[in-house]
Parts: sequence; C-alpha cells; structure tokens
Amino acid sequence: MKLNDKVIVITGASSGIGKSLAHEFAKRGANLILGARHFVNLCAITQKLEQEFNIKAVAVQCDVTIEEDCKALISQALITFGKIDVLVNNAGISMRALFKDTDLKVLKSVMDVNFWGTVYCTKYAMPEILKTRGVIVGVSSIAGYKGLPGRSGYSASKFAMNGFLDALRVENLKTGVHILTACPGFTASNIRNTALDKEGNEQRESTLNEEQMMSSQEVARRIVNGVEKRKRTLIMTGEGTLTVLIGKLFPALLDGLVYNKLAKERNSLLR
Repeated sequence: MKLNDKVIVITGASSGIGKSLAHEFAKRGANLILGARHFVNLCAITQKLEQEFNIKAVAVQCDVTIEEDCKALISQALITFGKIDVLVNNAGISMRALFKDTDLKVLKSVMDVNFWGTVYCTKYAMPEILKTRGVIVGVSSIAGYKGLPGRSGYSASKFAMNGFLDALRVENLKTGVHILTACPGFTASNIRNTALDKEGNEQRESTLNEEQMMSSQEVARRIVNGVEKRKRTLIMTGEGTLTVLIGKLFPALLDGLVYNKLAKERNSLLR
C-alpha cells in the first residue's frame, strides 16, 4: 500500500506514539486527520507537518470516550478529503494500582478510552474503509496477551481490543479491508506519567527505566511499515515475542517471570 495522498485518521495524536505516527505518515506523503483532547498542541503539530512535508493536516478536538466526538472526527475527514484510507486507533491511557486497592471508576475510565474509543471510531469509519478497501489499525500492547500485575484495567482493555480486532479481521476476510494489531512492548512515551493511580489521579512519574525502551519514533516507523505491507500483527520487541511464545507453551512459568520483572520496578506494588 503506497501512502502518498492517502487519508489517515489518527487518534491520540498530540503526544507519544500518536504524534510520531503523524510525523511518519506525513513523511511518506499522506494527508492527515489528527484527533486528540489537547487541541492547542494538536494545531501546532498539524501546522508544522504541513510546512515540513507539504501535505494537508487537520486537527480535530476529540475525546474518544465520547461517541459524538468520534463521529465528528470521521465526519471531518470526509468533509475535508471525501474518503478515509487508514484509521489508526492509537488513543490510550494506562493505570497502576493493585486491583484490591483500585476504585472501579479507574477501570471504567481505562476501558472507555482504550476499548470503547476504538469501537466508536471504527464503527463510524468502517463504511468508508470498506469503500477504499483500506486499513484499520489498533495500537494495542503485549499487555493484551499477558495480564500485568498492577495494570489489571489496562490489560483488560487491551485483551478486549485484541478480541475486537480479531473478530473484525475474520468478518472482513472477503471485503478487502485489512486489520493490523500493533503491539509495542514498553515504549518511551508519556503513558506512564499519565497513568491513573488507584483513585484515578495521574501518577505523574515513570516507575520504569525509560532510557532502555524503544522510542515512540521507532514504534511509529514499524507500524507505518506494517500498514504499507498489510501486516496482520506486529510484536515489536524480542521480549514481547518471547512473552507470547512462553505464554502459549509454559503459562505458569510466564506468571513467575512477569511477577519478578514488575517486582523490580521503582516503588513496586508487589513488595
């Protein structure tokens, strides 16, 4: 799939992987509809991309937990460009707290962004993606393959996203629509700083070593390559690939390995 002059819709595009995706798609000649809650920052991003790459980019203020915002995002793409070739469901939020201590509103907030945001945007974009025989991307996580302690809501939302995308993939085997599930490992981005604590407040710090993680730019490059090559699934790290494999063959062993890894993070919840 050549991306020059294609129309790409990206949610959560004001920072992290979403911002890097916008840059990578623009670099390859695609036009963009970018959605995020932080509108001022989003406008600055679109203006810079238009100037740097001579493409057209439109910023749309969008909270993916609000169905009407998702509908408006897709409508703006059609008003501006008349079509949609690729939808990237990237908007996401994490959480960090043991389930026994967590207010249930935290799990609902995470599910509303990660799962329902994907469902809403995909529902309104699907008729247009069918017309272009385009691509629907879900930016998921290795946490969608293995439940992570202290991230019960996050893992649940990503398992739900993976199941939703897998069902769509089978439904569209004969339509020409392609479904890509992209699963980064731990990525150097803002997601741990904005992760919700047990009461639903941002924790405002990372408990992991960000310097040793894959950059958001590298994650974006791999996802865009996956769109061009119509990849089915992207597991982006050796650790992630090993996690999936061990989970299939030796699930009890993986429980211990995951526990030990996250017991070593700063201010671990497992001590």
